[in-house]
Amino acid sequence: MEEAILRVFRGDSNGGEERIYRVPLKPGMVVLDAIHYIQAHYDADLAVRWNCKAARCGSCSAEVNGRPRLMCKTRLDEFRGTDVRVYPLKTFPLIKDLVTDVSWNYQVARQIPPFTHKEPEGKPFIVHQVDVERAQEFHKCIECFLCQNVCHVLRDHEGQSAYFGPRSMVKIASLEMHPKDVLDRTGLLREKGGIAYCNITKCCEDLCPEEIHITDNAIIPLKERVADKYYDPLRALLRSLAPSRRREEST
Repeated sequence: MEEAILRVFRGDSNGGEERIYRVPLKPGMVVLDAIHYIQAHYDADLAVRWNCKAARCGSCSAEVNGRPRLMCKTRLDEFRGTDVRVYPLKTFPLIKDLVTDVSWNYQVARQIPPFTHKEPEGKPFIVHQVDVERAQEFHKCIECFLCQNVCHVLRDHEGQSAYFGPRSMVKIASLEMHPKDVLDRTGLLREKGGIAYCNITKCCEDLCPEEIHITDNAIIPLKERVADKYYDPLRALLRSLAPSRRREEST
């Protein structure tokens, strides 16, 4: 029987090693199937996070041959003739084996002001289909955090204190582009969100399993909003005149 050779990282925050496993290859097998085979036949204590096995929960994120992917969506026959290296996400602190601590992403989410609307009394809450379609793709996010893992600001420069990352930009875009939302989050984007750190390489967009246009439809429009408000020379002039106008009105 044909076999797949998996090189799986085993260890924790104190260190680890790569172990080699041979897994019988069956038609349609994905990397997560092979990990489950290893748990059943070799090492029952191999730690891996997963839930639905249908590419909907985003739990089984890992780096397969150096590329962040969902293990349940990555077929083994794609790697015929080569070993399959399965490692944990690099950007986040390692807990054990293939499981990382992604709680930072939820801490950031709590800093984003929620949807807020102000509807005049006596009028219905109406949202037009064209507005729904604009932001609908942002709600497809399954929070696999592959985009966070591949973002060079977070991955290579440990910039968690400076930049919220692409997943959070998608979350903010879903709110900012909602026609009924009345909050202005450009200040958050400019300061704590650190949107200026994104240099739109599109690496996050290229590997999104839901094919969300993270850069084109979320990050770039948000950058434009920040630029319009804080860096447009005409707006800057109007802001500089605002204090003098208020003084004139008070006299």
